[in-house]
Amino acid sequence: MSLDSSAQTAIEAAAFRRLLQHLREHPEVQNIELMITADFCRNCLAKWLTEAAQQAGEPLDESAAREWVYGEPYARWKEKFQREATPEQLEALRQRQSKTDT
Repeated sequence: MSLDSSAQTAIEAAAFRRLLQHLREHPEVQNIELMITADFCRNCLAKWLTEAAQQAGEPLDESAAREWVYGEPYARWKEKFQREATPEQLEALRQRQSKTDT
């Protein structure tokens, strides 16, 4: 496949916007579950956005990036959707992180 860089960027941007939409439509999927299964979560996406903005010389703080990802202020999303992690989830996350640390 051969795309020019602007076409590739546009396609990647569209796919990223679709990923954000999908995550917003499924708030029942907890961040800890994403971390356990995929080793990233919504907060990771916000950090990656902040890092990309910095590399591009654009100001974007983590709070604004989280609002971009969550579609609303993080505190509001957290209050509405985030559940307390179970001991089993915390153990699964610990095990996942120990695998990725090696």
